[in-house]
Amino acid sequence: MADREKNRFSARAARYARVGANVGGVAARYAGRRLLGGEPNRAGEASALAAALGNLKGPLMKVAQLLATVPDLLPPEYAAELQKLQSEAPPMGWAFVKRRMQAELGADWQSKFASFEHHPAAAASLGQVHRARSLDGKPLACKLQYPDMQSAVEADLQQLEWLLAIRRRLDAAIDTTEIAKEIGARVREELDYRREAKHVALYRTMLDGIDSVRVPRAWPQLSSGRLLTLDWLDGSRMLTHKNAPLAVRNTLATAMFTAWWFPFSRFGVIHGDPHLGNYTVFERDGVPAGINLLDYGCIRVFPPSFVRGVVDLYHGLLKGDDDLIVSAYETWGFHRLSRDLIDTLNIWARFIYAPLLDDRVRSIADGVAPAEYGRREAFRVHQALKRKGPVTVPREFVFMDRAAIGLGAVFLHLRAELNFYRLFNEAIERFSMDRVAKRQAEALATAGL
Repeated sequence: MADREKNRFSARAARYARVGANVGGVAARYAGRRLLGGEPNRAGEASALAAALGNLKGPLMKVAQLLATVPDLLPPEYAAELQKLQSEAPPMGWAFVKRRMQAELGADWQSKFASFEHHPAAAASLGQVHRARSLDGKPLACKLQYPDMQSAVEADLQQLEWLLAIRRRLDAAIDTTEIAKEIGARVREELDYRREAKHVALYRTMLDGIDSVRVPRAWPQLSSGRLLTLDWLDGSRMLTHKNAPLAVRNTLATAMFTAWWFPFSRFGVIHGDPHLGNYTVFERDGVPAGINLLDYGCIRVFPPSFVRGVVDLYHGLLKGDDDLIVSAYETWGFHRLSRDLIDTLNIWARFIYAPLLDDRVRSIADGVAPAEYGRREAFRVHQALKRKGPVTVPREFVFMDRAAIGLGAVFLHLRAELNFYRLFNEAIERFSMDRVAKRQAEALATAGL
């Protein structure tokens, strides 16, 4: 045990050194230029930061990409560079995979599968996925965590402050304290594959009977805390359908809307990482019919009161009811709400809710160029906060906002044209906080959460 702890400490110390040197070097160049009275070279520093993080791979990549999705949390130059980063880490070789599988399932692990492919089907920031087949012939997806990810995650989260320090030095319009706490909690959860297996069970319960969304089964006898075995769901990448007929694109967008809003509005649960790599498209009778939901690491369970805040803000914006709007913000955890701050928050709220408030068929961007979508609103919010003082973003708001932006990005890619107003009102039909609380408790108990 002592040797294991020593190894973990050594790995963490090495991680600190590499991250600190790479990211800290960017911060030092920025600070030096400011001390000498020069203007920051944001484009150059952003490129250097992306290069530093790109060399590291691992969980910090997940954190960096997440920061880039929070509107105007990072300067545009930083966000643009971070969004280019690929989260794929170099895969483990077969010899390493065999040792890792033996550690998780025992020396006879290969006898528990009819087949197990040597080369990974996918490699990501925390682990890699291998195709396999069960003893009774079922196709499987085995997600195997990279070694020493706990040490890597802790080192990266400690160094997250370097990134946020850069942001604070540029300006302090947004207090990132709660953002850092929320990111840390969610990334740590992603290391626990037993918890993720329970998330899979939760989604199978919540989406039972929804034909347009497929959720795999977990195989507990072939899983552990660092190995998750699920059904393999055949499908094609979402972006291969971006030029499909409009009817197909609308079918896929509607399935995405259902997969995200149905669990949230009825159970208070969201998938906090709705990027294109977490979904594939399945066909029925040769025609794209819906989506496979593949990854369940980043799941957020909200108190029913938070869901009520989302619904109240919608109705407040729809009816021009200021009291309902203020109540919603307070429910979410915003404090010291002045008239100016409320007006500032409403700029972003009206942008996020705009498609849901408009009772007609439309695209998400509605004529705005995708590259410009949301930029004007983010700039206005940022400028207002710089004038009026910093705002502390509540923890629970972070992944809600991130998921809404990610979902919108999928709709932008698909160029879907839907009546989002009607879809949303169907999702919140007969909403009540008590009903959400009851459904949530039952679903969590069924999943063992």
